[in-house]
Amino acid sequence: MSGDDQAWMRRAIALARARVGLTGDNPSVGCVIVRDGVVLGEAATAEGGRPHAEEQALDQAGAAARGATAYVTLEPCGERSSGHASCGARLVEAGVIRVVAACADASALAAGRGPRRLATAGVVYDLGLLRAEAQLLYADYRPRP
Repeated sequence: MSGDDQAWMRRAIALARARVGLTGDNPSVGCVIVRDGVVLGEAATAEGGRPHAEEQALDQAGAAARGATAYVTLEPCGERSSGHASCGARLVEAGVIRVVAACADASALAAGRGPRRLATAGVVYDLGLLRAEAQLLYADYRPRP
């Protein structure tokens, strides 16, 4: 991982930190979508927990997300309780070619499902960048069984 990777993940962590305690039962997640050193979209989980950070950042990036890298503080969900497309599915649909996540998510709707979806689609998935810093965001997060 490069110094740029660390800088983008630190930006995602800062976005998430600003929403800790405001996202209901959902964790506060930060997402930054970057291509060629340019931020195409960035967001944190909205107040109350919806929409997710990845959804908002992808909406900002639009078609420019194709070929980009997404930096997320917590692994993308692989399934949604609402029945809407998961963040993993949306990242694949958008054409993101790499996802860098700081932490794994023990939630039943995540727990490796999103990363498996990404890998099946050929998206490079890197886990663990700045994990210790990001885990501080989730000290009080207790995923639903």
